[in-house]
Amino acid sequence: MDELLMKYIRGEASADEREQVVRWIDADAAHERQYRRMRKLYDVSLWNGDEAKIERRPGRIFLFFREALKVAAFLAIGFFVAQWWGGKIPQDAEMQTIFVPAGQRAELTLADGTRVWLNARSTLRFPNRFERDARRVELDGEGFFDVARDEQAPFTVETEQYDIQVLGTEFNVKAYHESDFFETSLLEGCVELRDANDTPLLCMKPNERVVAAHGTLQRGVIPDVNYFRWREGLFCFDNETIGDLIQKLQLYYDVHIVVKKPSLMQYRYSGKFRIKDGVEHVLKVLQLKHAFRYRVDDETNTITIE
Repeated sequence: MDELLMKYIRGEASADEREQVVRWIDADAAHERQYRRMRKLYDVSLWNGDEAKIERRPGRIFLFFREALKVAAFLAIGFFVAQWWGGKIPQDAEMQTIFVPAGQRAELTLADGTRVWLNARSTLRFPNRFERDARRVELDGEGFFDVARDEQAPFTVETEQYDIQVLGTEFNVKAYHESDFFETSLLEGCVELRDANDTPLLCMKPNERVVAAHGTLQRGVIPDVNYFRWREGLFCFDNETIGDLIQKLQLYYDVHIVVKKPSLMQYRYSGKFRIKDGVEHVLKVLQLKHAFRYRVDDETNTITIE
């Protein structure tokens, strides 16, 4: 399988081989980890400069690697045949998939000029050409969208729980498939949330956040706009419990954290961390305020806090 994975990573696999690899990765979490390890080794050998750019035409799909944004050097790009897509796309369009590994992030520009930032462990599926009357993408993870306005073609972000439809706006979506947590925050414009049957549920206003909790959607104001600085490579926390912080570290860095010191979970923390510094840097900073020890088990990808 390693040989086929390398063909896929190098972009030399046929359509049938690409499909075989994707199905193999989806079948088991261990397969996904093996793929990511091989992808990292390949990309580390490939990306040595501070700046690089990939351009694919037609469709003006641009993916930028910048030192300033620390866009993922470990970015995985896969191509999917059009019939896998649930929405309507042009018959000759090709589906593309971008996966951002743990501890990384990415920025790309879609065919219509929409800019997208993807957070760690996020996957975006999109066509290289949109329909004239509709633009649809599929997100698993967290993304920030700056949508190019087109009143003739609404832009829809499909997630496992809800769809977000807009004409032109800026908003953030967090919807990881392994979690039942859903959140979307609107910075500019107007957003409409829809259910799986495409039934409108509510319209959002700027500076509003909607969170899915216990099967219902709850409105509120955006508590801290600094949170969205993850696009710049910063994790920002405002009076969050250590427990909540650890949950995010597990999600973004794809690591299992076991806490054997329950008293630690009651403390709250405000601060900023650079994504590139990694999970152990965060723990070392926390150690400056709270006394604890931790040990890392690379074999099981586990950090134990004592």
